[in-house]
Amino acid sequence: MEYSTLQGKLIMPEYGRNIQQMVAHAQTIEDREERTRCVKTIINIMGNLFPYLRDVNDFKHKLWDHVAIMSDFKLDIDFPYEVLLEENLYTRPETIPYKNSRIRYHHYGRTLEEMIEKVAVYPEGDEKNELIRLIANQMKKCFLTWNKEVVDDKKIFDDLRELSKGKLDISEDFFKLVESRDVLFNKKNKPKKKK
Repeated sequence: MEYSTLQGKLIMPEYGRNIQQMVAHAQTIEDREERTRCVKTIINIMGNLFPYLRDVNDFKHKLWDHVAIMSDFKLDIDFPYEVLLEENLYTRPETIPYKNSRIRYHHYGRTLEEMIEKVAVYPEGDEKNELIRLIANQMKKCFLTWNKEVVDDKKIFDDLRELSKGKLDISEDFFKLVESRDVLFNKKNKPKKKK
């Protein structure tokens, strides 16, 4: 009996040792047409292992890439797709440019700060006032999520003024924000989803 641990490392364990052995056998076939036909059969078997992925875009293309990887890119056949090259297999993705600017109030988050910046330069009118009201209410909800005490609307409007660098100078009389108890009450009494 031959133990699987002594048979070498699996290149793609999700397909198992049998598929890897089939690919190794296909490499030994001398006739190119016969070898191509053998690999097409292996591709069909691999597709049957994961039938739920057949609806994924480029599913067949990925299978051909996997065969090329399992053969260590030494399979000499006519691939129906442009196959992944070995030098492109381990390339690192480009780094995502993150903003490294400091977040003034972590409980509000960067997105809310960016929204405030956009609304600060928005043209005056009812639409701007509505956006300010929505943002202020969201700020209050965020504040209450991280700080369990009741918050005064003055604090929210002061923070709004500070984050907009004085461009959004709103008084407490201008807007009536959602009551703290309503925010806290709704958070505690949300219906639980049934499974």
